[in-house]
Amino acid sequence: MSTLTASTRSTGVDNDRGRTAFWQATGIVAQREIMTKLRSKSYIISTVILLALVFAGVLFSAVGPQMFDEDTTVATTGGVAASLQSIDGLAVESLSSADAVRQAVLDGSVDAGVVPGDGPSGLLVLADREAPTSLMQMLSISPELQLLDPNAPDPLLTYFIGIAFGIVFFMSAMTFGQTIAQSVVEEKQSRIVEIMLATVSARAILAGKVIGNSALAFAQIVLIAAVVLLGGAITGSQLLLDGLGMPIVWFVVLFTIGFIMLAALYAAAAALVSRSEDLATATSPLMMVVMIPYILVILFNNNPLALQIMSYVPFSAPVAVPMRVYLGTMEWWEPYLSLAILIAFTVLVIGFAARVYERSLLKTGAMVKWRHALKA
Repeated sequence: MSTLTASTRSTGVDNDRGRTAFWQATGIVAQREIMTKLRSKSYIISTVILLALVFAGVLFSAVGPQMFDEDTTVATTGGVAASLQSIDGLAVESLSSADAVRQAVLDGSVDAGVVPGDGPSGLLVLADREAPTSLMQMLSISPELQLLDPNAPDPLLTYFIGIAFGIVFFMSAMTFGQTIAQSVVEEKQSRIVEIMLATVSARAILAGKVIGNSALAFAQIVLIAAVVLLGGAITGSQLLLDGLGMPIVWFVVLFTIGFIMLAALYAAAAALVSRSEDLATATSPLMMVVMIPYILVILFNNNPLALQIMSYVPFSAPVAVPMRVYLGTMEWWEPYLSLAILIAFTVLVIGFAARVYERSLLKTGAMVKWRHALKA
């Protein structure tokens, strides 16, 4: 008996059932899922392109506005030039006389001209066809300004950050979720799964697929976060280095847990069908679950109450919590509570998905309904 036990441990095979031990089987399936993806040229190329686009977006966010923000060229006389040169956004050309300034404006060599005038301001602005609104605003006398919250988030910037979190969540979940579903259907359609089940349990196959693809999704998210922070370091953006540091960390953590939940559901949904043609129908409810947080974070990216509710809903927490951390509307303990809720819900979902997957994997023909799979 001791010799048999030692043999079982050394080979990793359950001799009572003739199957590979659960965790060894899980590791084999996970390794197969990872290596299949890493050998795929389309996956490698698409990942490189994605990282390149993210890096280009970070660089453009820093240098782009400067490329399109050109100074207004203004011609003036020597007496006025000194006061105009102190105004940011103006490129001042000092000419010999007011007539020379008028001629420069008529020739189109400058955007506008400023010469001494008889009005209350003592200045006269010269333009060819349209009033230079930006120049007029620069020359107007503004009241004293006091900023009550200079560190308040820019609404436009908040909107784009919400879109960024939503897109990364949506694209990664869809890409790897569909990969798992397609893999399950192909194995079921080709009957390979029947051979696998002779030596590997259904739950080990499910666990391997979820772990393998979750590792790939986690690696991709980490690479995206690293590229964003690298771009911030290169451009010296304090927003990316300081303001988005913790939100990105929380996004990576919550997305990883949330994707494990989604991956299990995608595998279970795919087990319900026997043909690739029926896969879209089986996974359409999951597509809605993935799409809804993406839409909500765009619509309510600056709504504290909506984001607070979303942060405690498992499917939307990976995008809502980072936004609240960025906006500074979250108490220190709230992200941990959201994480605990997400982990507990993920455990329940994995148990549900494993039951559906195990009871539907060998069923062929018409699509199996969720409730029938649970009752089988």
